[in-house]
Amino acid sequence: MQASMDSYSLKSVLDLPDLFRSTFSFRYFNSLQSECFSDCFHSDINMVISAPTGSGKTVLFELCILRLLSKFISQEGKFIHTKGTLKTIYISPSKALVQEKLRSWNQKLGSWGINCLELTGDNESYNIKNIQEADIVLTTPEKFDSVTRFGIKDGGLSFFSDISLVLIDEVHLLNDPRGAALEAIVSRIKMIGCSPQMKTSPLAHVRFLAVSATIPNIDDLAEWLMVPIQGIKRFGEEMRPVKLTTKVFGYTPAKNDFLFEKVMASCFSITKYPCQDLLMQYSSRKSALVFCSTRKGAQEAAQLLSQTAMTHGYSNPFVKSRDQQERLREASLSCGDKQMQAYILYGVGYHNGGLSPKDRSLIEGLFLNGDLQVLCTTNTLAHGINLPAHTVIIKSTQYYNKEKGIYTEYDRSMILQMCGRAGRPPFDDTGMVIIMTRKETAHLYENLLGGCELVESQLLSCFTEHLAAEIVQLTVPDITRAIEWMKCSYLYVRMKKNPQNYAIKKGISGNQIEKHIQEVCVQKVNELSEYQMIWTDEDGFILKPLESGRLMTKYYLKFDTMKHIMKAPSNCSIEDALHIVCRAEEISWIQLRRNEKKLLNDINNDKDGRLRFHILGDKGKIKKRIQTREEKLFILANDCLTGDPSAHDLSLTQDMNSVCSNGCRIAKCMKEYFIYKKNYKGALNSILLAKSLHQKLWEDSPYLLKQLPGIGMVTAKVLQSMGVKSFETLSEADPRKIEMVTGRKFPFGNHIKESLLSLPPKVDMKVEEITCPNYGKSKLAVTLTRLSQSPQTKRHYADMVVSVEEDNLIVFHEKIRVEEFTSPYSATVLVTSPLQGKLTVKADLIFEEFIGVDLHQKAILMKNINSNIHHINGTKKLSLPQPTDVCIIDPECDYTPNAPAGRPDKSSKPKNEDASMPSFKLLDEDSDEGEAIVENNYVDHDDDDCKIITERTVFDHIREKAKSLPSLASNSSTEYPPSEETLSLIRKRTRDRQLALNDAEEFLNLTEGLNPFDESSEPEKHIPSTILTGETIFEHIRKKSKSFPRADEIKTITSKPSDTKIDLDFDLSADAKSNLIILDPEPVKSQPKAAATREKEQKSASLGNKQYCSFATAAETREAADPFRGFKSLFSFL
Repeated sequence: MQASMDSYSLKSVLDLPDLFRSTFSFRYFNSLQSECFSDCFHSDINMVISAPTGSGKTVLFELCILRLLSKFISQEGKFIHTKGTLKTIYISPSKALVQEKLRSWNQKLGSWGINCLELTGDNESYNIKNIQEADIVLTTPEKFDSVTRFGIKDGGLSFFSDISLVLIDEVHLLNDPRGAALEAIVSRIKMIGCSPQMKTSPLAHVRFLAVSATIPNIDDLAEWLMVPIQGIKRFGEEMRPVKLTTKVFGYTPAKNDFLFEKVMASCFSITKYPCQDLLMQYSSRKSALVFCSTRKGAQEAAQLLSQTAMTHGYSNPFVKSRDQQERLREASLSCGDKQMQAYILYGVGYHNGGLSPKDRSLIEGLFLNGDLQVLCTTNTLAHGINLPAHTVIIKSTQYYNKEKGIYTEYDRSMILQMCGRAGRPPFDDTGMVIIMTRKETAHLYENLLGGCELVESQLLSCFTEHLAAEIVQLTVPDITRAIEWMKCSYLYVRMKKNPQNYAIKKGISGNQIEKHIQEVCVQKVNELSEYQMIWTDEDGFILKPLESGRLMTKYYLKFDTMKHIMKAPSNCSIEDALHIVCRAEEISWIQLRRNEKKLLNDINNDKDGRLRFHILGDKGKIKKRIQTREEKLFILANDCLTGDPSAHDLSLTQDMNSVCSNGCRIAKCMKEYFIYKKNYKGALNSILLAKSLHQKLWEDSPYLLKQLPGIGMVTAKVLQSMGVKSFETLSEADPRKIEMVTGRKFPFGNHIKESLLSLPPKVDMKVEEITCPNYGKSKLAVTLTRLSQSPQTKRHYADMVVSVEEDNLIVFHEKIRVEEFTSPYSATVLVTSPLQGKLTVKADLIFEEFIGVDLHQKAILMKNINSNIHHINGTKKLSLPQPTDVCIIDPECDYTPNAPAGRPDKSSKPKNEDASMPSFKLLDEDSDEGEAIVENNYVDHDDDDCKIITERTVFDHIREKAKSLPSLASNSSTEYPPSEETLSLIRKRTRDRQLALNDAEEFLNLTEGLNPFDESSEPEKHIPSTILTGETIFEHIRKKSKSFPRADEIKTITSKPSDTKIDLDFDLSADAKSNLIILDPEPVKSQPKAAATREKEQKSASLGNKQYCSFATAAETREAADPFRGFKSLFSFL
């Protein structure tokens, strides 16, 4: 009742505390602000407000912020602020709006120590610490979604608990395709806020305030944001300070979008509704803004209008008096733009980002003073400086999307922002909006301006990707939470209200809709599980992320794109990787236009031999005709990567840029996926492709110098003509000669030479084989030595990869910061020695950004003829020198290179760390997979009652029992060593077994804490051990012999023990392990089952470590390299 009475009286700024009154430059709030004042400033209820553009909704945001800041005012009236403790998140669909609010709030609140942070694609200079310390985070939906997608496991989302207020500007964005990201992040905030861990945090009581233009279904938004009845505010056109009249004109579409733009341009001269007539009819000889889609379009519109005004002579409709004419003549003389000088004389001008600051300020001043009657501008002015006009004309509702390379409709929020410029409150009491669009879209804008357009959800089309992101963040750990997350979305609200729009039959009951929603969740979960993005238990209840799902979420990829990556061949070449990029869903909107085919065919024919790859026909010959979109993208990418593309058409150039920008991100995801799969060729080629797409150059291009700042295509060609093609030759070149050849003046040559400072420091890499005490192993030391230091503060990253070429297997990977590792840095890698022939071990240091600076080394391992069995007397503890400095780097923290860090406890470490950040934890020199190879060193030697036996007693027992075993038929071929083909088959099979083992380890890791085999909840009971006899031992041998390779498959070796490498492994089943007590030749204490479980969990956790990856070859999957280890394990507890 009080609210209705107060709605007719204006609130004063004096109603605020003294400290906050200076925030506003006016004395009284308007009627809309006054009606919402009490709910905004004197309560914490959620609110959703629908009001016309230009009615003062921004003040409501500021009142809610002041309400939050009032909690820092002490009883004495002092403002005691604690940085970052109560956060406000402002979400806007436009970067321009974000930056406008950032400037305004920094000016108003900065004096109180309030820290505002911009999170958009234009600002990449931030880290987690900046977000944690910020009081107001201003962001776009896509950026906030990407920043918060993969931060829970490393503490990146710790700032979520401090979120107290969420401000959503232009919430009707939900109706656009971009609205899915907004819906996802709001649902994420709601889900995390409801978790029990957040009960005592501000997030548990987070406040939502959403504002929008006039929409009919504001109640649906209120239900989604949990808004009470008193928080729903509807305001009509009566709240607009200036009454607005709208006109929508529909035009017949042309053959294509480009021609339609030409038709719109011609509207200024000859059409049914000429722009001259529109301005004369509706502008009432007052100021007018004409919004054009491009800068060139704005210039052309100003030119046409000035030419039209010229034909009128002294009766120019845009010049009213001689005084105005004189002021325009003086302004024309002071304008630096020659085209603008001619237009200003006729009262017409244009405004865009290409103007100099002086000219821009001049035009804005003339327009505000009323001397310049018509201003043609681009859509950026709608979000920039406030230049209101009586009349606003939107010339075409489409604009050229540079990222997509096609004409697309403006966002609804952009149209409303443009319309909001109509009407000048101090000067006019009416305003006019004219929209020129296609006939088929005219009704959409009539509904939009009339407030009749329903706001629907767009989440269903990308539901799979957003659900995977929530599973990766662990906010959705099971299927019930997935259904709960879906019920937190706006999609759930609209499905119940308008089921037909979401492929649900009309007239079904509410229970059936609930069942359908559950089916949608289960279906999407099954799709993710089928393609190994997530793991589910047998019942499909528990949901855990897998590596491919993490990568898809991290790189913001589409589900179909990630499926293409996972289906890549094992020996993936650069050409295969480029084909995957061209098939990606992210660039599927690019079309093959008819007028492009001839040029694309000529590029593919490649008479000059410029291209590296071509589109081939069925018989392997170059295809004469390009027929599909993928073929077009493949040719454009190849043409671009030559460094000097022959396609100069604007639309093709935009398509090229889209392929390179999206392809670089996709290739980086491929690199991490192949590294996870230990695929050397795929990882190497993906890294090279990602760098090439980023620099738009192949690694063997003659224009490598284009990578340096200040060197363009012209300078690179000139330098190439004088023999300067690489960074080394440029460093040795004479600066004066460079100036002479390029025709530039001093000190241009010095600047070119200084651009070399942007390169990463020079590093030397050596690979050496060192003595290895383990039989069947070879040990390599890869040493990095930094030869120079980069003077710049920019960090350079590089991937160090060690691999076995014959097996296409990565055995070691680490990502390092080139400026900050302790030089010299040495990594020790164990590989299996070749049984016969040779093994080629490659070491590559591949820099992340620059092409032409990578390092490649290799070492060839030969069969050691003089090798002897030297581990038959027990497992020996290996002591090798450890590095003095172990650098563990947090990418978000300041790093001090000289501060050594201790080795962390692996059992307490997260199982999956971000592979994109470097780590300098050194590999244990005695391990097969980064873990200690000698397990006996971790066992207490307390039990002296066990009988100690030697190998002689063991083999005597075997010989005695072997008499009762069935004998194998002798084969004459067994006296010869296996062939190369057989060895290759063995390596392939053992590698497959290892991959299966790693997958099994990951699944065991995921099911940690679960016991699906234990149906009761009772604690685990100790199983009494059984003393073995000879019969029970050999009964186990016969049982396990079924999995041994057949004698006719793999030839046995019958040479002398000193010349033979024996690799035996007894894979005891779970049943056998429960009935066997394993003894070591040294006296040890038997371990209970729980200890063995912990040991297994520690090993599983090490596999999840993504800071570096150390992978073993076939023989390294064993618990030790001793050839008699299998017999030791089997007979250790006789």
